Amino acid sequence: MNEGEFDPSGDRAVSSELAGVLPVEFTAFHSQQHRAYLRYAHLQLGNPTDAEEVVDDVFTFLLKVWRQALKEASLHGFAWAVLREHVERRLTVLGRQVAMVETAWFAALRRSSRERLELLESKLGLYAAIAGLSERQYDVVLLAFLLGNDCDTVARMMGISPATVRSHIRGARRTLSRKLGVDWIPGEEKDQ
Repeated sequence: MNEGEFDPSGDRAVSSELAGVLPVEFTAFHSQQHRAYLRYAHLQLGNPTDAEEVVDDVFTFLLKVWRQALKEASLHGFAWAVLREHVERRLTVLGRQVAMVETAWFAALRRSSRERLELLESKLGLYAAIAGLSERQYDVVLLAFLLGNDCDTVARMMGISPATVRSHIRGARRTLSRKLGVDWIPGEEKDQ
């Protein structure tokens, strides 16, 4: 998958005027997470404008509660929960379902030639099966496979351990194998 595939506007740093008055830790966190949050929100919402608004809302909220957020057991886990909540709230307001299946499929379609359309039809089934995973497995699969992050990055973003990420990947592969009627080969996830 192409790195910029679900990155509707690229990286947007905190403006230099604001960086001088915002907490240094917040500015660093924003710099580290903004692009990944934007890509995730775009994949979920299917619309770059909605994704940008949601991510802006997330960072505005995090700034308001920054002192308390730093006291959380996992800042990354707390922020990830905030992002998920904001995305879900936006979907509810819009009266839409998660757009991941369509967003991922259309992105794959843009990259494909006519000869690969049959393969894409099978990907549509895969994306629909991914949408049926548990919340944690779904997030891990999106972050690792659709958005191309490694295990350590996924773990840091979600505020969980790399071992937990690998466990979710194994569980997701077993579930997807069952749903899609393909054989799961234990150990395949080691390439992540």
